[in-house]
Formats: sequence, structure tokens, C-alpha cells
Amino acid sequence: MQGDTLSSETENSGLPPIIFLMGPTATGKTDLAVALRDHLPVELISVDSALVYRGLDIGSAKPEPELLAKVPHRLIDIRDPVESYSAADFAHDARREIQEITAAGRIPLFVGGTMLYFKALLDGLADSPPADAEIRQEIEKEAAEKGWSFLHQQLALIDPETAARLHPNHSQRIQRALEVYRSTGKTLSAFQCDQKESGSELGPIEEDYQLTQIALIPEDRSVLHQRIEQRFNAMLQQGLEEEVKKLYRRGDLQPDLPAIRAVGYRQMWQYLSGELTYTEMVHKGVVATRQLAKRQLTWLRKWPDLHEIHIDYSEDNGVIFDKMLTNCLKILKNVPIYNNTSQ
Repeated sequence: MQGDTLSSETENSGLPPIIFLMGPTATGKTDLAVALRDHLPVELISVDSALVYRGLDIGSAKPEPELLAKVPHRLIDIRDPVESYSAADFAHDARREIQEITAAGRIPLFVGGTMLYFKALLDGLADSPPADAEIRQEIEKEAAEKGWSFLHQQLALIDPETAARLHPNHSQRIQRALEVYRSTGKTLSAFQCDQKESGSELGPIEEDYQLTQIALIPEDRSVLHQRIEQRFNAMLQQGLEEEVKKLYRRGDLQPDLPAIRAVGYRQMWQYLSGELTYTEMVHKGVVATRQLAKRQLTWLRKWPDLHEIHIDYSEDNGVIFDKMLTNCLKILKNVPIYNNTSQ
């Protein structure tokens, strides 16, 4: 049950266990993670690039304060919106949380949809220089004028090893590699090589932990699109506009900050600044959320060692939750973390 800790038999069976629970937006990941606490001694760790920011509540679908008080989620509300937060930051913070949770004899359960964060933890990464906003803006301007394929070619001239690992359209990682070189004069691959030699690099998570990866996959994409639209409209009714107005009025936030670029917030910001009409904002917000879900599913199609739970929907488009929970428990029953706990 929820209050149980891992037995000595489970602890001695091998590496400490952790669980990834992934999936596109609006598929019920949080509800499932909370329900799993009634069956396993898990502690939840959020994997969401918007939930890390204080004040981004409605548009990020942040769990209600009452739920967070009852079921704490780690790595929520840990940054001010004026600050940046990278996949590297997440990987380091996540490692710290894992150590605390496993030391208490419990299981870290990572839940969310920011796939780059999951990948940073899964594959490991090297420490690299901090972000440079001015250089980043210069790179974004070049990309707008010449395209990311051109910048990928430029990266290949200075850091062919990194460029070879990246698709010409992988804008975020191309940008970061160029930023590192322009701010330090040293290539990203050189930093990674040095850190491997010094032992300061974070290795893949499976080197130290027993990992079970689960993804929620919607059977009907059209129903997911309907749920996304319904949820966005519900956010508007709950006060998304007023939430973003508070951020807008601060005066120290800009539209190029990661927090303001989050889906829903970017479109509302554009509405408040007069770039979009209200109708355009709603349409673009829904479309952007659907595109986010598409990108998340694209990540998952190529994800290694993944247990998929295909989501069925009821006649009113609600997730058939009991079936989803049962399927999840069946997956977990086949790994040692489940064998010494009771339902």
C-alpha cells in the first residue's frame, strides 16, 4: 500500500527502481500517477518545463494546491518566470530527488510530457556553460533570416561531431551548440569529452537504477484533439487571461523567455500585446497544444524499451481510467518493484 516502503528483498534484488510515466498532453498522466500511490510506495517527480515556474498555474494544468498538499510533486514551482531552466538543470535536480527518495526506501515516479527532460535523464549529459541570452537572440535572428539548415551547416564547420548527431531541423540543440561555442570559443563536443575524462558528466540513468518506462498512447487522435480544445477552453474559463495579465504587468518578463514561450502563455501574451485578436489567440492556443501533442507522440514512437498503454475513451470522450490503471499495474507487476507490495 501507499505507506509501505521497499522491502529488503527488493532493495537487494539489484539496482534501485525508478519509473517513467510519459505521454502527450491531456491523457491523464497526473491522475494515473496519483492513483499509483495507492498501490506502490512511489514519490512523484514532475517532468514539465512549465510546471517548474511559479505563477504559471492555470495554463500549465498545474495540480490544484489541495492535491499538491496531499500528494507532493517534486520539481514544481522551483523557478521564477524570469529565470531559465534547462534540461541539464532538470537532470541534476532529478538526480538529487532520486537520491533522497531511494534513501527513504521509496520509488521515484517521474510523470510528465517534456520529452527532452526525460531524454536528458535517460541518456545522461555533460555539464556545459550557462545560457547567454544575447548570443541566443543573435542565433535566433540568423535562423529567422537564413534557416536552421544553414546554421546546422555552420555548426558542422566548427563542431562536426555534434552536428553529425543532430538533424538540420533540431533547432533547440543546434542553437545550444552554437551558443556554447560563441560564448566560450570551445565546442560542445570538447566540453563533453573533457567532462567524461574528469568524471563530472552525468551518465545514463540506467547505469545506476532499474528503470521501467510507461507511455500513455491515445487510440483515437481526433478524440485527443477534442479533449485538448475542451481543456484549453476550460483554462480560459478558469482565468488564464488574468493569470497572464499578472505576468505581463510585472514589466520584467519578455516574450522570448522560456516561461512565456510555453504553449498557451505565448498566445495569450500575443493577445495582450495586441498582436492577436481574442479569437485568433484561442485558435492558435489550441493548434499549438495539438502540435505539442504531436511532437510528444513523435518522440515516443522512437523511444527505446517502452511499455505502451493504449487509451480508450468513453462515449463522452473521457478516459476509461480504471482500464488504464489496471493495464499500468499489469506492467509493473512484472518487475521486482511490484512483487513485494500489496494492492
